[in-house]
Amino acid sequence: MADDIVELNDATFGTAVAKGVTLVDFWAPWCGPCRMQTPILHEVADAMGGRARVAKVNVDESVAPAAKFGVRSIPTLVVLKDGQEVERFVGVQPKATLLSALERHAPAK
Repeated sequence: MADDIVELNDATFGTAVAKGVTLVDFWAPWCGPCRMQTPILHEVADAMGGRARVAKVNVDESVAPAAKFGVRSIPTLVVLKDGQEVERFVGVQPKATLLSALERHAPAK
């Protein structure tokens, strides 16, 4: 996992998403579409230049965050602002869709 994407778990999730804008990818290693989403997430993280974080939660290892947000299928991508859900996408999403969502909640200054 590259430095531009943070891997979150049950213990680190709440603190990591409490402030600012975070795009959280709920995924699993055995999920083909999830693996397709990962390179797109790296591009999104690079494009945001630190204005928003990109994080991944492995739903097989960290069930609490997935349960809290009612994740029923993966990949599910949730945009959080100060810990609150503001947008959600299910299935593989293109870079432009994710960037547009993040720009709405973490605009350039």
